[in-house]
Amino acid sequence: MILALDIGNTNIKTGVFEQGELRTSWRMSTDLAQTSDEYGIKFHALLDFNGLSARDVQGAMISSVVPSINYTMEHMMRDFFDIKPMFVGPGIKTGLNIKYEDPREVGADRIVNAVAAYTLYGGPCIVIDFGTATTFAAVSKDGAFLGGAICPGIKVATEALVRNTAKLPVVELTKPATVINRTTIGNMQAGIIYGYVGQVDYIVSRMREELGAPDARVVSTGGLAHLIAGESRAVMTIDPQLTLRGLQILYARNV
Repeated sequence: MILALDIGNTNIKTGVFEQGELRTSWRMSTDLAQTSDEYGIKFHALLDFNGLSARDVQGAMISSVVPSINYTMEHMMRDFFDIKPMFVGPGIKTGLNIKYEDPREVGADRIVNAVAAYTLYGGPCIVIDFGTATTFAAVSKDGAFLGGAICPGIKVATEALVRNTAKLPVVELTKPATVINRTTIGNMQAGIIYGYVGQVDYIVSRMREELGAPDARVVSTGGLAHLIAGESRAVMTIDPQLTLRGLQILYARNV
């Protein structure tokens, strides 16, 4: 049994794989104040809740964009599971040719998503992750990670809008039926949701043009993928577990 951890700025997403199949998954808040013991107790409790035993965990692959929590997680894995986890980073075999000017600058989660999308859906492909930041990544037909674009995430942009205006209220991120609305909340929801749909479709259009691949498959993931991708004309596939599947693929390639 293998643990796959995707440590983001907001949440830690965890998947449990057995013989390459995802048995269960969960998410918890990324909390730098938590100790390795506190995380260890949580992981044991969640495994037990899902009818699984920590004794059966044989390894772990971790993708992290929060370097300050990495030692805590490594310490937790060692003490509570008696394993040394692997981290996505330099030295890990990805199967991709990273064309970034400095490959060390690429977020681990973007590499993992690219590996998963290319392996599961083929290339050329464009991967969109709707997380704290919204990231776009382009992978060529022959498996080269070409880079992409990074935008403020939907929640981050919404919080900034409310925080920096005197009269605009906090709104629920739901899609209104129309773009033209007669309430302030409706106006905000339309601007946020449909504005991001437009952003996605335009960036995908430009990336397909630059790839020379008008039919490049577009794969999306992340907590808000259904909200935006479901309205997009460009997104072809929504895979909520893309990152976890990519971590399992990388584990298999590196053991």
